[in-house]
Amino acid sequence: MRGLDYKWIEALDAIVEQRSFDKAAEHLYISQSAVSQRVKQLEKWLAQPVLVREQPPRPTAVGKKLLGLYRRVRLLEQELVPELAADLGDKPLSVSLATNADSLATWLLPSLFPLLEAKRVELNLIVDDEGRTIEKLKNGEVVGAISLESQSIPGCVADYLGRVDYLCVASPSFIKRYFSQGVNRESLIKAPAVAFDQHDKMHQRFVNQHFNIMPGSILKHTVRSSEAFVKLAVAGVAYCLIPKLQIQDELASGALIELTPNILLSHQIYWHHWQLESGVLGEVSDAIISHARQYLPQ
Repeated sequence: MRGLDYKWIEALDAIVEQRSFDKAAEHLYISQSAVSQRVKQLEKWLAQPVLVREQPPRPTAVGKKLLGLYRRVRLLEQELVPELAADLGDKPLSVSLATNADSLATWLLPSLFPLLEAKRVELNLIVDDEGRTIEKLKNGEVVGAISLESQSIPGCVADYLGRVDYLCVASPSFIKRYFSQGVNRESLIKAPAVAFDQHDKMHQRFVNQHFNIMPGSILKHTVRSSEAFVKLAVAGVAYCLIPKLQIQDELASGALIELTPNILLSHQIYWHHWQLESGVLGEVSDAIISHARQYLPQ
């Protein structure tokens, strides 16, 4: 019986990445019929579909597992080949990582600066909610992910990084306008708040747990940027939950004031990565873990 041919998975990967059979064919410099034939051969070998043929095409559950395998093999190949062929040593290594916006805005990039200066690494950061980043690792989109999940997935390790403390803050002018009578259920319902995206439930859990405010009861801006949270709060446009580490200067200057000093919202975050790492991938994990444990409260 013929074994698994990685050209079949390469075709599947190109279809998913390019979002069509036509563009996948152009990307691989082969005909569209050749792309289709490779996927059909893969599905025949597995005796099950790997692709949902809609627009754009998307992988099935089995297809996602195969893509994860293929992308891992491709990355390991990128590390190994330069050692075997000296003339390929200058080719950059592409490393994709999944992170939440708050880590990206505070400590993550500084952790990687020394490595980026010393190595030819092409960094690709995928930003998502910290409750969803691990899905990027599961389906093979990334080689590591910052997540709230403490339990590792098969073949991976979850290393504890530290604690992120969130403070509910607003500007003095905003407090005067909305909270002159105190921070309570009635004033919070009237005051504009901020969320990262439609998956961000942190603020809603906060007001529900501590002030019994039900979903859909508050005016809430949605901005896909951690830095935008700070700008909106300082400008007096909204109040929001922001990592304490991100607003040390604003708190010290009085530009932002903590609204609920007796309530602390904390998240423990973890670095999920492959169990067997070597070379640059191992250095990436070591750099992230070491820097985070020095920078974040433990």
